[in-house]
Formats: sequence, C-alpha cells, structure tokens
Amino acid sequence: MVLEAEKYKAEDEEHKKKVEAKNALENYAYNMRNTIKDEKIRSELPADDKKKVEDAVEEAIQWLDGNQLAGMEEFEDKMKELEGICNPIIARMYQGGAGGPDMGGGMDEDGPSSADSGSDGAGPKIEEVD
Repeated sequence: MVLEAEKYKAEDEEHKKKVEAKNALENYAYNMRNTIKDEKIRSELPADDKKKVEDAVEEAIQWLDGNQLAGMEEFEDKMKELEGICNPIIARMYQGGAGGPDMGGGMDEDGPSSADSGSDGAGPKIEEVD
C-alpha cells in the first residue's frame, strides 16, 4: 500500500507541475492581453509592437484551447516563446519613456507634496510621552 502511495505521489507531482505550467502560461497570456488593452499603454505603444503582442497572445490562447492535454515541457516552451515576444516590447516601452516619466513624475510629485503637507501640520502630530 505504501508503494502504491509513493507511485501515485510521483504521478501527482508530475501532474501538479503540468497544471502549474499551463496556468502560468494562461495567466501570462491574459495579463498581457489586459496590459495591451490598457488605454495608457495602448496610446504609448507603437502600432507594430501592439500588433505583435496581440497576435502572439491570441496565438498562445488558441494553442492553449487546442492543447489542454499537452505536456509540461510544451507549456513551458510556449511560455518562453510568448515571453520572448512580449517582454522586450514591454521593457522597451517602459525604458523608452512611455511609463517611466509618468511613473517617475507621479512619484516625484507625490513625494514632495506629502512631505510639505507633513511640515505644514496637515498630517497627524506625534508627541513623545515619557
């Protein structure tokens, strides 16, 4: 009985890895789809890059729909393929100034304003009690 349990444990581990690889691919594909549909990103992304990502995501989703029983290696290979297309485009967009200045500017604006409000007394006052 213990031997059977060990046998099934190994099978369960393999199945778990396969499901995790499939879920990772599916989550990444849908996250990229939602990222591309975001208006801020959509307006900053060049049309050809946007098309590449959309096509790659749609292809991955269609592949997932048709290959539910694929092996873990196949899911991982498809994930690497999708990441190879999407990651450089998204990274270039953030480095190229699409998200960088907006994010940096927002943080810079919030930083001094919150520090100023604290020095003006608008925030909570902390008194040390002995």
